[in-house]
This record gives sequence, C-alpha cells and structure tokens, in this order.
Amino acid sequence: MKILPAIDLIDGKCVRLYQGDFDQTTQVGSDPESQLAQFIEDGAEIVHIVDLDGARHGEARQYDLIAKLVSQSSVPIQVGGGIRSMETVEKLVEIGVSRLVLGTAALEDEQFLKAALAKYADHIVVGIDAKNGKVATRGWETVSEVNYIEFAIQMEQLGVKTIVFTDISRDGTLTGPNLTELEALLKAVDCKIVASGGVSSNTDIEELSAIGIEEVIVGKAIYDGKVTLKGATK
Repeated sequence: MKILPAIDLIDGKCVRLYQGDFDQTTQVGSDPESQLAQFIEDGAEIVHIVDLDGARHGEARQYDLIAKLVSQSSVPIQVGGGIRSMETVEKLVEIGVSRLVLGTAALEDEQFLKAALAKYADHIVVGIDAKNGKVATRGWETVSEVNYIEFAIQMEQLGVKTIVFTDISRDGTLTGPNLTELEALLKAVDCKIVASGGVSSNTDIEELSAIGIEEVIVGKAIYDGKVTLKGATK
C-alpha cells in the first residue's frame, strides 16, 4: 500500500477543507516546502499536491510554487486542480510533475482529455469526486447528474489507466473511507483506483488494502498524527 500525503494549497499555504467546503478551511502543517521535506523524510513514496485556487477558478494559479516544490522533491509528485488546457498539461509535464489529475476537464471536455491521453498517457490520471454517487466538478462546487460508476467506465474506454476516487462527504471528516462505493468501482473497471477521503487511522488503510486498493491519499489524518507514513509504509 502506498500512502500519498496531501498538500492542498490556497494562497501558497497548506490547508484542509471540510467536505470540500471553501468556507470551512483550516491552515495545517508548516509552509509547503517544509511540509514536503517532512513528508519525504517520513517515508512518502509519492506526494499529492492540489492547487485549490486553480480548481475553483479553472486555471492553474500556483504554478510557480508547484514548480519549486517539484524541483525540491526527491520523490514523484502528483498534481491536481485547474488543469483544463493542453498548455497547462505541457507546462506541468515540463517541470517534472509525474501525474496530472484531471477532474472537471475530464467530465466537461472530452476532446481535451483525448488529446492529453494521446500525448501524455503515462502522466494522466482522472479524478472522480463524488457526492451521493454523482460526479462533482469545479472545486466540488458543482454537482452533475453523472453517476460515478458510469463515468469511470467511460474513462476506462477512453484509455484512462488510473482513477483517483474521492467521496466528498467523507473528505476531511476522519469518518473512514467509503468502502462500499470503492468496492463497486473496483468491480466495474480494471483501472488502478486511488482512494481518497475520510481516512482516519491505519486500520482504515488496512481495510482499503483488503478490498484491493493499492494507493490512498491521506490529508487530515496525517496532519493530526492519526496515520503515520513511517508506520504505514513498512
């Protein structure tokens, strides 16, 4: 099991949201550069960074900071938030980002997704963020009528190999991951599924592993000391 510690960025600071609500924001950790160094020291094999300003406004807003973090990292970096053009994809690939998580654009702009997959298939990951089983977009502030399973199947048919699945209602709550929806997703597609949202303990990590999840993104539980990278990566 790989644990991906999360660094969520707003205005250059590390923050956590509660259930994706921008009005319930808490600053966590230290500055992003120090936090990244700490995660790597603690044993992170890959780090997940989200440009929340970018997710909300539809364009990469913290490119310079992300470029600095990538340049300082000795492990792969996965980035999401506001990646909605080939120009942004190309810029992030050029600075060394290993994985790019496309969320809103994957749902709303199939031609862009196809173009990104055609040129950078090994870098492209699709983020499926769901609320009550429906796919949410635009920084989780818009909920579509698209079922998350149906969308995952469409993504697999287009050639997507990895999906990050987040149950928004669990995110930042420490109430445990949505094992039911994750199991359904694992049965529906052959993509690698990266779990996100709700992890509260190493027991949750073990339960995810038991159903076949190989990677999990953890935010609040790591900052609160409920999940430790050193303990979980052994």
